[in-house]
Amino acid sequence: MSEQTEETASGRLRTALNAGDGSSRVQSALAAGTYPRPEYVAVLVEQCAHEPDFTVRETLTWALTRQDRDTAVASLLPELRSVLPQARRQALHTLSKIGDPRAWPAITTALLHDDDPEVAQTAWRTAAGLAPDEAKPALADELAVHFGAGTEDLRRSLTRAFLMIGSAGRRAVDAAAASDDWDVRVHALATDHLFAHPDDGFASAIAAARRSAARRDAADWDEQA
Repeated sequence: MSEQTEETASGRLRTALNAGDGSSRVQSALAAGTYPRPEYVAVLVEQCAHEPDFTVRETLTWALTRQDRDTAVASLLPELRSVLPQARRQALHTLSKIGDPRAWPAITTALLHDDDPEVAQTAWRTAAGLAPDEAKPALADELAVHFGAGTEDLRRSLTRAFLMIGSAGRRAVDAAAASDDWDVRVHALATDHLFAHPDDGFASAIAAARRSAARRDAADWDEQA
């Protein structure tokens, strides 16, 4: 394929992904994934950084998973250092879907503690899915500082990451469950509850954790009396 033909193909895709109608952009992304070409990768990654529509972004991610893996991963990794939160978030999300272990070293502590909550929670999920077994205890320790922080959705995301990490994260959960901070303790206890009862919902786990924390507090008061 000539260089001119490649430029024409990527240019056509870029133009199609700039259409004002979201459904048209979805169709263009679907076509790029159905008929993958190396020159599509950069255009798809570029669109991920600023695409406003969730459905289109999900289709872009799907299209990238259909491209040559080496090319896709190589194009996504630099996006983790972008100044644009959406670019970082979408790159993490797409790398989690591709599941290539080469992405693991690029998930830095800065991403795990990103100022943008959506970037951080995407980094938690991606890291938990890609971390090798030997790295999981240290990852759990890194994530444990977020127990009790943020919105309910953010707390749920952290718990899901710990459930993905599995038994390697139990030490960090147990340490947080002994915290003097009520919110930290309840969140960790809820996570521990879901280790034992994975079919329970997060709200049910929080309710159970609050009862458990209250019983512990009452027992401590009795011992001090």
